[in-house]
Amino acid sequence: MSGTGETGRPLGLDTLIHLGRRRHTQDPVHRLPVPEGMTAPLGCDAVAVPDRLGPLIVPRLPRVGCVYTDGAHWWWIVPSDSDYALPWPSPAHYAPGALVPASARLIHRPEGTVPYTPPIPLYLALCRVMGMAPDWSRAVSA
Repeated sequence: MSGTGETGRPLGLDTLIHLGRRRHTQDPVHRLPVPEGMTAPLGCDAVAVPDRLGPLIVPRLPRVGCVYTDGAHWWWIVPSDSDYALPWPSPAHYAPGALVPASARLIHRPEGTVPYTPPIPLYLALCRVMGMAPDWSRAVSA
């Protein structure tokens, strides 16, 4: 990369990082489709967890929304911006815009017309399964 755009102006660091990430994407991605008859009034993002953790999380949730799998991860639809002030713990992956591998397929559709899994209970269930404290309960150092 030369560091300049088509206009000859220097590219910003954000642009260079974005281009670099895009270049290293291995699998094609697509936006998770909301099943027919459902609406997403709050927009859609997705949270991925390794597929081995999915079955451990489900019984800890008050409501399970649409869940997809790509064979390696379970993808949970959450409202847009569910990562605001909420750092999802590793090994979870937060996907703004619900952009996920194209191989993802629906494995659970809830009753009703809303596709969301509530993000706070999902976050807490993930923390519990991973044996870690939620971010807000950790000690803050001065």
